Amino acid sequence: VLAALAVSLAPFSAGLGKGYSSPAIASLQGPGNATRRDFQLTDQQASWLASLSFLGALFGGMAGGAAMRHGRRRVLSLAAAPCSLSWLLTVLATSVRMMCITAFLGGFCCSILTMLSQVYISEISVPDIRGCLSAVLKIVGHLGVLFSFTIGAYLDWQQLALCISAAPLLLFCTVLYIPETPSYLVLIGKDDEAYKSLLWLRGPNSDVAQELATIRTNVLASKNFSQRQSQMSSSQLISSLDVRTMNRLLGPILVTCGLMMFQRFSGAHAFSFYAVPIFRKTFGGMNPHGAAIAVSFVQLLASCLSGLLIDTVGRLPLLIVSSVLMSMALAGFGSYAYYEEVHRNQRIQNVMFHQTVGQNDWIPLLCVLVFTIAFSLGMSPISWLLIGELFPLEYRAFGSAMATAFSYLCAFVGVKTFVDFQQALGLHGAFWLYASISVGGLCFVVCCVPETKGRDLDEMDPNYVQSLSPKR
Repeated sequence: VLAALAVSLAPFSAGLGKGYSSPAIASLQGPGNATRRDFQLTDQQASWLASLSFLGALFGGMAGGAAMRHGRRRVLSLAAAPCSLSWLLTVLATSVRMMCITAFLGGFCCSILTMLSQVYISEISVPDIRGCLSAVLKIVGHLGVLFSFTIGAYLDWQQLALCISAAPLLLFCTVLYIPETPSYLVLIGKDDEAYKSLLWLRGPNSDVAQELATIRTNVLASKNFSQRQSQMSSSQLISSLDVRTMNRLLGPILVTCGLMMFQRFSGAHAFSFYAVPIFRKTFGGMNPHGAAIAVSFVQLLASCLSGLLIDTVGRLPLLIVSSVLMSMALAGFGSYAYYEEVHRNQRIQNVMFHQTVGQNDWIPLLCVLVFTIAFSLGMSPISWLLIGELFPLEYRAFGSAMATAFSYLCAFVGVKTFVDFQQALGLHGAFWLYASISVGGLCFVVCCVPETKGRDLDEMDPNYVQSLSPKR
């Protein structure tokens, strides 16, 4: 648990960055917050500033998968320092172009931190609490968003960036005191250090001999299997790929990438990166900054609840309920935005009606809160959890990198195109489109996603060696 809390500073740093865009864009576009060095942003420039962090995260995901072979703990510490540096450069930015470059660099580092922290948690935790510990990563990520939204309502974009730069430095210090994962240590032949790592993680009085033996047997079997595969010629390799082997790799790729696509195009990032502009257009009397803080706080509470439900209810039921509620909430929000747009001229002409507009703010706020709760309970934490659970050990580095990179590619496209969707379809049309995508996600979950509740990771499963044995 202590190791999980230390590593959770990685998603906390990423959450701070995720929550930075909305108040920073409001600060840069708001004339009341201008200072001598500030510059104004157009909507298209704001969309690039918000989305380029995900483009950097795309390349960070690929780099993180390659760097994972050098150790989970080591890469976490090496990525934390440049992440902090990117925020310090943001403080010194004098143009939109420079801010876009630092956003790209920050996204690159945060992608590595997020992926490595999830893999680290998956490899050190036992199955009974793995879902709960994984949810902790999402919780602290949402806590980071809430922190950015809250202090961003009072600080300008430079002061906010300076505060965010402290989190990666704190991560760098804490990972120096946690052990490397036992699975990785066994993989590189350091069994004695793996034994010490297990004792640190399970407690000094715990009997970890059986767990270490299981990890050693399965990791060595996985290594031998990978070596046999690498020594085969192309034709031999293709002929050896039976249905079982293909399912071990292709199945997890399709499931994790599919979930990531539906998660990223669900409209969640629109509420995160453009929260204040969206709320200004839909709320009649409510403070948009206050609404963004309230939604972020509810997201945090829902993430805490998800940590309790994931290992109790199961992954699949939560995904189904989450997708249904998300679709309904998005459709409702889009309908209210359409109603507001159609009756905008009537509100201008009718003063009495205009005075009562603020009384209906609870309708879009309720839709956003329902969506936020549903997204945080199921789609958001489980899609990341399944990356660590579905991929077998011999494909985990490759699979994690591919799923993470694809996720951030979808996020970049989703955040960048929101402004385009809004201009082409209207605010209501954009959210109706997101509702349709969420319905498609529900169908995908029902048809394709397996239940992994209580299932051992491959290297901790006593039957794992048999799964690698060739058919007789």
